[in-house]
Amino acid sequence: MVRAYGEFSNDRDLDYLRLKELITDYHVGGIIFFQGDVYGQAVRNNELQKIAKYPLWIAQDMEFGAAMRIDGTTRITPAMGIAATGNSYNAYLKGKITAHEAKAIGVHQIYAPVLDVNNNPNNPVINVRSYSADPGMVAEYGEEFMKGVQSEGLISTGKHFPGHGDTETDSHLALPTITHDYARLDSVELAPFRQSINEGMQSIMSAHISFPNISENERLPGTLDPSILNKILIDSLSFNGLIVTDGLEMQGIAAHYSPGQAVIKALQAGADQMLVSTDEKAAINEIKKAVESGELSEERIDFSVRKILQLKADKGIFSNRLVNIESLNYKINTPQFQNTANRIVRESVTVLKDEDILPIRQIDYPNILVVGISDGEEHSSARTLRREISRYHENVQYHSLDYRTSNEEIQELMEDAQQADLIILGSFIRVRSYHSLQMPEEYNRILEQLSGFDKPEILLSFGNPYIVENFSDADVHLMAWSAASDQVRGTIPAIFGASDIQGKFPGEVPGMYEIGDGIEMPQSTVRYDDPIAANMSIDSLLQVDKIMQSAINDSVFPGGVVGVMRNGALVWQQAYGYHDYSKTKAVQTNGIYDMASITKIMATTTSMMKLVDEGKVSLDDPISKYIPEFNEGLKKEITIRHFLLHTSGLPAFRIYVDELRTRNELVEAVRNEPLINDPGEEYVYSDLGFILLAEIIEEVTGKRIDEYVHDEFYEPMGMTSTTFNPEEIGSVLTNRIPPTEIDTVYNRGLVHKKVHDERAYFMDGVSGHAGLFSSVHDMAKYFFMLLNDGNYGGHQYLSPEIIDLFTSHQSPINQRGLGFDRKSEGFSTAGTLTSENSFGHTGFTGTSFWVDPDENIAIIVLTNRTYPNRSYGSRISRIRAEIADAVMKSINY
Repeated sequence: MVRAYGEFSNDRDLDYLRLKELITDYHVGGIIFFQGDVYGQAVRNNELQKIAKYPLWIAQDMEFGAAMRIDGTTRITPAMGIAATGNSYNAYLKGKITAHEAKAIGVHQIYAPVLDVNNNPNNPVINVRSYSADPGMVAEYGEEFMKGVQSEGLISTGKHFPGHGDTETDSHLALPTITHDYARLDSVELAPFRQSINEGMQSIMSAHISFPNISENERLPGTLDPSILNKILIDSLSFNGLIVTDGLEMQGIAAHYSPGQAVIKALQAGADQMLVSTDEKAAINEIKKAVESGELSEERIDFSVRKILQLKADKGIFSNRLVNIESLNYKINTPQFQNTANRIVRESVTVLKDEDILPIRQIDYPNILVVGISDGEEHSSARTLRREISRYHENVQYHSLDYRTSNEEIQELMEDAQQADLIILGSFIRVRSYHSLQMPEEYNRILEQLSGFDKPEILLSFGNPYIVENFSDADVHLMAWSAASDQVRGTIPAIFGASDIQGKFPGEVPGMYEIGDGIEMPQSTVRYDDPIAANMSIDSLLQVDKIMQSAINDSVFPGGVVGVMRNGALVWQQAYGYHDYSKTKAVQTNGIYDMASITKIMATTTSMMKLVDEGKVSLDDPISKYIPEFNEGLKKEITIRHFLLHTSGLPAFRIYVDELRTRNELVEAVRNEPLINDPGEEYVYSDLGFILLAEIIEEVTGKRIDEYVHDEFYEPMGMTSTTFNPEEIGSVLTNRIPPTEIDTVYNRGLVHKKVHDERAYFMDGVSGHAGLFSSVHDMAKYFFMLLNDGNYGGHQYLSPEIIDLFTSHQSPINQRGLGFDRKSEGFSTAGTLTSENSFGHTGFTGTSFWVDPDENIAIIVLTNRTYPNRSYGSRISRIRAEIADAVMKSINY
C-alpha cells in the first residue's frame, strides 16, 4: 500500500509521476490516501485506477470520521468522546457515516477502530483515539463501530494488535516495549480484539511494539514477530482475515530494518498487507531476491495475494473501480450526517469538576477573558472558541498563548486578566504522532501568573484529557476530546447551559478522576443551532423567505426578522428587507423592534405572573385595593383577572393625547375612565386595563414596571436588547431599530428609537400596554423560559403551575388565557397547523409571536408594518398566519 494525497497536482508533478510509475511498472496492489479533499481525492482515485493493470485496493485512516483525512466530509468525535456519550449506538453511527462517505469516494478499507485499551495516561500516541481504559467498553464500542462500517460494505480494521495502550513511547519515533506476561495481555489488551474477531472483524492491524515476556524473539516488533501474529492472532484467536502492518516507515521499524527486510519479516510473521514503505522500489527488489534465494517462498506471497484479490472480487472492484463524481454532492456531509455528528459532540461533553460556576450567566460574570492555549502556532480552532463564546456572552476579551506570543502580548493578557470576572482556558494541546502531549514548560509560568489573580477559571480541554493535571486548581474541568472546529462549536453551548451535560469519563486520571465520573446538568438556556437539530426541514422553511419577500415587494412592510425556536434551539433567525423604503440600511438578524402590545405579555403579564406566584397579588384582588378611583359603583367588582382577560368593562382605548401630554395626566384619565360594559359581561380588548396593571405593579413592588421587569427578568436572563426607552442606552441598541411611522397627526415627525404608541410615548415611553423593544434573540430566551417550566440558566423565574394557569384557556367568553391570546376558532394569526393549546400575542407595529407547547416551538415575526404610516401593512395578519403554517409544515413527523 503506497502513499498518495487526494489533492490537486499537475500531471507533471514529480511525486505524482513517481506514484504512477509504482502503479504501472511495479504493480503495487493498493493506495493509502493521506490528506486531501472530496473532489481532489475522487479525481485522483479515478486517475490512478484507470492506469492500473489490476484494480487498486484503496484504504485510509478514518478514526475521527472521513474528515480525519478528507476535507469537506463529516468529522466525528474521537473514540473516547464517543464512549463518553454512554451510547454505543453512536459508535455504530460513526462507523456507518464514515464508511458511507468513504465508499462514495472510492475507499474500500478503513483503518479503524482503535481497539487499544488506554490504561496508561502517559501514552503519547493513543489517548483519545482509544475508547476507554476499560477493556469491556473498548470491546463494546469497537464492535459497534465495526458493524457500522460493515453495514456499508467496507472493511473495518481493528488496531493496534496486540495492544498499544500501555506504552509511554511513540512508535512513530522509537520501538516501545511492553513487559506484561500473557495472562495480563489475555485479560486486558486482547479482550477487545477477541470480541471483535468473534463478531466478524475482517482485518487487524499490527503494532510496532516488542513483547519480551511473550515473544520468543526479544526486541522484535510485533509486526515482524511470528509469536504475535501467527501464534496469538492466527492460532489462539483463530483470525483468518486480512492482517495489515502499521506504517513500515515508522521508526519502530525503519530504524532497525531495511525496506525489504521489514516486508519479508512481516510476511513471515503472518502479515498480508504492507503499509507505506520508506522505499517501495528497494523493498520490491529485496523481496524478489529473497524469493530467488529461498528465504521467502512464492507460496507465502501467493497466500496473501489471493486473500487480497478475493476481497477485491467480493467488493466488485474488478467490474467497477471508478468513483461516480456526480453523486458526491448529495452523498457527502449531508445535513443528516452533520446533525448526527453535532449531536454526538454535545452528548460527549464531560464535566468532571464544577465549583458552582456553570452555567455561566452574564449577570454573574460580566467580563470574560478567553485564553486559547496552542502547542505551536495559534490553533485554527482557538479563534472559533472566541467567536462561539461571544455568541453567548457580550463582553469577551481573547488572547492566544502560543509559541509566538510576545512579552508585550503577555503583559496585555495580564492586564485583561485583572479586569476579568471569569477566565476561560481553552487547551488545544493535541494528541499527535511525533509530538509531545504535555503542556509546554514555558507556558507554566504564564498560567501560574493568571491563577495568581484569584479569578474563577474554567479549563476546556479540546484534545488531551490528561491535561487537567496541569490545571488541578481550575474551578471547572471540562473534557471536549478534540480541537476540531465542529467540536468547539458543539461544546461551548454546554458551559452556558444551552445543551445538556451528560458525558461520563471513560478513562482515568490517577488521583483525580475515575471511569464513570461526570457531572450532569440539564439544558437551561437557548442554543443556536440548525433546523435539522430540531427535526425541521430547511427546504420547507425556505418558504418563509418567499412569504417575507413577497410582503416586502408589496410594501406591507420595509423589512423584518423571523425567528423559530424549537426543542430549546433557535434554529431560524433570518433578516429580510430594509429599515425603511429608501433601502439604504438592511435589516440584520439582531434587529430590535417596537413590541407594541407584546409589551402586555413580556412586561405586564409576566410581572403579574411573578407577583401572583409569590403571593403578593391575587388574581381576584379588586382593583380598588390598589386604585382608589375604582372603589365606587360597578368598578368595585373589577378584579385583576378582569384586566388580564379584557373583560373589565373599560373601553378599548381613548385618544387622550389630543389634550393630555404628561404621564400623570394620562394615568389619572385612565383611572377615571367610565365603564362601557358591566364587569365580566363582554370581551373588549383594552389597553387601559394594562396601563393600570403597570400602576399596580409599581404600587406592590415599589418599582416602575420598566425597572421591575429589568431587575427580575431581563438582566438576569441576559436579555440585553429588551428594554423600554432604548434611546437612553445609546447607539449600541438604537442603530438596530427601524422607524415605525412618520407622524403627522401628533407632530412627532419620524418616530424612531421611541415608542410608536401615542399614549405610551407621552407616558415617558413606559406603560403596561406598550413601550417595550426587543429582538428575536431575546424573545427566544423568554419563550424558552416559559416552555422550560419557568427555569432559565438554572434560575427559577416562574413556577410551572403559574405558567400553565396564565397560558391555558381561562376566559368564560372566548379562548383567551390570562394576558395571553390563544388560538381561536376560524381564522387565526397562528395559522391552521398549530395546536389548540397554542398561545401568543400580536403588536400593532407588525410584531407577533405564537408558542405551541405541544410541539415545543415558538414562532416570532418582527416587522415595522406601520412605516411610513399605519395605512400600510393591511395584510399583516394573513402574512403572520402564512409564516406560522410554513414553519409548522417544516416539522418532520
